[in-house]
Amino acid sequence: MAAQALADSGRRVELLVVEAGEPSKSIDVAAALWEKLAEQQADRRSVVVAVGGGVVGDLAGFVAATYNRGLRFVQVPTTLLAQVDSSVGGKVGINLPQGKNLVGAFWQPAAVLIDTATLTTLPDRPYRAGLAEVVKYGVILDAEFFAYLEQHTEALLARDHDVLRHIVARSCRLKADVVQQDERELTGLRAVLNYGHTFCHAFETLTGYEQLLHGEAVAIGMHCAACLAARLNRIPQSLVDRQRSLLRQLKLPIQTPNVDRQQVLEAMRRDKKTVDGRLRFVLPSKLGHVELVDGVQPDDVLAALDEAALSAD
Repeated sequence: MAAQALADSGRRVELLVVEAGEPSKSIDVAAALWEKLAEQQADRRSVVVAVGGGVVGDLAGFVAATYNRGLRFVQVPTTLLAQVDSSVGGKVGINLPQGKNLVGAFWQPAAVLIDTATLTTLPDRPYRAGLAEVVKYGVILDAEFFAYLEQHTEALLARDHDVLRHIVARSCRLKADVVQQDERELTGLRAVLNYGHTFCHAFETLTGYEQLLHGEAVAIGMHCAACLAARLNRIPQSLVDRQRSLLRQLKLPIQTPNVDRQQVLEAMRRDKKTVDGRLRFVLPSKLGHVELVDGVQPDDVLAALDEAALSAD
């Protein structure tokens, strides 16, 4: 439909389709797309339009950033997760077997076009997965927004139009404010957006990107991160419980997958936030504020994993 609309406006359009899911964010798929662009004689006046979810946006953006030393691209996110998070900020990339998003670039879209009406056709599981990133913004940046989510769980699950417009707009504004101050992660400020993602990416990598949707892994990762923060006496247990309650009300998983804990640590050591082998995590100090914590001990991480598994039952 989007391709036809562009063609009807008099533009030359070539439609390229990729399989849904994280496995498409690979070197092989990127290479196939580069070759398609070459066959179509794409040049620097060409525009890549990414219509789809986060995988499509990340992959298309990476291809646009790298082909011909950079093509303009437009994000048209059609999933909740992409609308509130991955389409905004200019991070694009692909995965390697060793870890998620290990190859990528900072490449800002020329525009991001969001229509929340696309969410009415989204299946329940990916829709709920997108809510995890919305909860994240409340924890890391806006306690009042977190309270709003607590008060509107039924409307969120029912996909109320006005509530959806509010949470998408607020999430984009919160992320954009951070990105404007630290676009390329040079000061550490942008790292706050990765709350829960150190655990999340390890779980995704170790399950082959097939068992969990990204948002589901984020929800589990946030629960683990909150347990770690409580173990380090950074937050009270009441905050762990409050976050867990909201995630459960939104029907998001919080139980850790069945993966080897030592392999979790090894995957974390390959995380982009790790420096000189020291584990670093984004952890809350209160609702609405998080910090990048350096030198977290592996034993504390393992203990947090145990606590997260027990408290998820």
